[in-house]
Amino acid sequence: MKMASCACAPLSVTGMIQRSFKISKFLLPQSTCSSGYLRLSHSRNYSQSVVNPVENGNGDVNFAVTPTATILNGKTYPVDEYTNVNPKILSYTCRKLHLQKYNPLCHVKRRIIDFIYKEFPSRTRSPLFSVFDDLDPAVSVEQNFDSILIPKDHPSRKKSDNYYLNNNHLLRAHTSSHQAELIRSGLNNFLVVGDVYRRDEIDKTHFPAFHQVEAVRLCGLHDVFRDENIARELKLFETGKCVRTPEKQETHTVDAVMMMTSALKTTLIKLVQHLFGKDVETRWVETFFPFTHPSWELEVNYNGEWLEVLGCGIMEQSILQNAGAGDKIGWAFGLGLERLAMKLYQIPDIRLFWSVDSGVVHQFKVDDPYAPIIYKPVSQYPPCKNDISFWLPENSTFSSADFYDLVRSIGGELVEQVSLVDEFYHKKKQRWSHCYRIIYRDMSKTLTQEEANVIHAAVEQAAAKNLRVDIR
Repeated sequence: MKMASCACAPLSVTGMIQRSFKISKFLLPQSTCSSGYLRLSHSRNYSQSVVNPVENGNGDVNFAVTPTATILNGKTYPVDEYTNVNPKILSYTCRKLHLQKYNPLCHVKRRIIDFIYKEFPSRTRSPLFSVFDDLDPAVSVEQNFDSILIPKDHPSRKKSDNYYLNNNHLLRAHTSSHQAELIRSGLNNFLVVGDVYRRDEIDKTHFPAFHQVEAVRLCGLHDVFRDENIARELKLFETGKCVRTPEKQETHTVDAVMMMTSALKTTLIKLVQHLFGKDVETRWVETFFPFTHPSWELEVNYNGEWLEVLGCGIMEQSILQNAGAGDKIGWAFGLGLERLAMKLYQIPDIRLFWSVDSGVVHQFKVDDPYAPIIYKPVSQYPPCKNDISFWLPENSTFSSADFYDLVRSIGGELVEQVSLVDEFYHKKKQRWSHCYRIIYRDMSKTLTQEEANVIHAAVEQAAAKNLRVDIR
């Protein structure tokens, strides 16, 4: 169980980052947009209080941070007590790896879209599904949680799990944030592909920004029961007082759910065969999601290991009713692109998707997304391991997620892993102590211990100042 989030000044980490720029060039590695390299600029008539206005290759500002507001994609979000996003995280919002033609995430995305287009042609033979892959990652709390029925007290809403712009807006935690708005616009079949953000542990398989694909299909009576005679006999919804069972929601008929479930599972089995090969072994696992019932996860046996590749289910009917599509029944599924790409290409570290090193990028510079590529390590550069020990604040809550986020904001992609290696309670001092091990490693060259020490010193200073810990 995660502890409650520590209430920190929203721009205090930013101030440390600015001071750290003077200490070491390694603290905020240059990142790239799909349109070219980003530039850090203070010259576009912003006041001197602006921190890191970042432009894309066309000279347009993607984001800027001031003491009172965050500016992202032309919209202003006033800072309040909920603000916990930092410039490093904001810099990822304009990378759009899934739109970069030769990024492995884009290759996998193209495979999935290609499958969906072929599986669901319209009567005119054009694609039935609409694809949205460049929606704004900043969404409202209502979009991210309320619209998909996530309860007010659900732990996924915590500051320790999300990057909040303020108490009303955050960087989306899942592509499901766009379901309701797209359904409300009249769409019945669509894919959403995009970057999502979560505060999480730090290791080779976790990164604060990653990418998801969300698919939604809504069906009317004649879409579910395609035989005209059968459609006259059966119906989608129950009448009168009905109860929810493990097999179906209150409003749905057994017949409708059986047909939708069969269509959903058949589609997804074909999808994983499309990705992993016809002979891939699969299994279904029943699970729970607030926005679907019944719900399942699909696992594949890949190289002798069972891998969860997606979650899916029959959409909660109240989501459709609230979005103006209550006369239809729907299914949805979501998957993570990094998880699939790491397995398909044998990529050992999630940070490699963000690499601009030519030795990494060149391996995926192919026009055919189906090209059989196995990632070859550019070089095995040695890691630098540094420990940090501190007393937790007295009479205050402390969240490891806040510390992980602080470390990532200071060290960027040079941070390979952060792990809690020791904790104890000192009876005389009546205080808890934590010891974290931070592994620094540069993906493109050897990082010296001296360089790692500079970053580590900045982490210590930032932890003491912003998390109110006492370094031991």
